[in-house]
Amino acid sequence: MAIKITDECINCGACEPECPNTAIYEGGVEWNWAGGTALSSEVVLGDGTKVDANKDQAPVSDEFYYIVSGKCTECTGFHEEPQCAAVCPVDCCVPDPDMVESKETLAAKKAWLHNEELQS
Repeated sequence: MAIKITDECINCGACEPECPNTAIYEGGVEWNWAGGTALSSEVVLGDGTKVDANKDQAPVSDEFYYIVSGKCTECTGFHEEPQCAAVCPVDCCVPDPDMVESKETLAAKKAWLHNEELQS
């Protein structure tokens, strides 16, 4: 599952630089698919939607740091555990029960984000 940041967030920002996919943003800050990934120009999302990878998207939260679930791989292929959760001083980076994904799905998402071939 993707990780989410709860409203217990104290906006310390410790999590943001730890994300290998640049999936974490400060509240109110726009995001895009290209940032921190190998995605560029037009990309096709899992539901078939086509988007410009460089086009800014609306913030998920205006109040707290947030994680873009479509870019979150739980650090699969980078670290043994989600680094945002490991560094969060108030334990507000938690698994999102609405975004349950298998390790295989997370690995495929990492490969897609970083233009890599899946390792078997």
